[in-house]
Amino acid sequence: MKALVLKSSILGPYSSSNAVINSVVDELSPDTLIERDLASTPLPILTGDNVGGLRGTGELTDAQQHVQQASDQLIEEVQQSDTLVIAAPMYNFTIPVQLKAWIDLAARAGVTFRYTENGPEGLLKGKRAIVVTTRGGMHKGGTTDHITGYMQTVLGFIGITDVEFVYAEGLAMGEDTASQAIDEAKQTLKRLAS
Repeated sequence: MKALVLKSSILGPYSSSNAVINSVVDELSPDTLIERDLASTPLPILTGDNVGGLRGTGELTDAQQHVQQASDQLIEEVQQSDTLVIAAPMYNFTIPVQLKAWIDLAARAGVTFRYTENGPEGLLKGKRAIVVTTRGGMHKGGTTDHITGYMQTVLGFIGITDVEFVYAEGLAMGEDTASQAIDEAKQTLKRLAS
């Protein structure tokens, strides 16, 4: 089994989502792992000037070529993987911009999804995703949890419908609560990843 690990926290060694994910990554063989830290190696953000690179038609500018090459690389990493382990810490009730940039480059018409007469069809089928989401407060199942539904939707849109979530909540609600939440999330991730 090959795993693609996507980290998106801007907190580096102080990141709770990285700590949870590292508990599993440290046990994986390097030849079964593709690891990408979206914060330490930022991806291009789509703009009106470079978005044409995702369509790939005509002569491309340097900026469009850069976006196309980044998108090609990200999609290839997903295609090579059986399981995606995605860090999605909650920043202002949603995912970090670093993860959104990955989604914008990975969701590519004609490559990872297509429109049919029956609606959109995801083309990255047969893969599994585990989303690790860390939060300072308690949001799971509530109206402020915008991450769970969004990640299910966007992953399903590109064909990844087997999606499971690992939650670590209450991380800003005292040291004991945070420590217990992180420990439980590590155990849940290890169980799901085995």
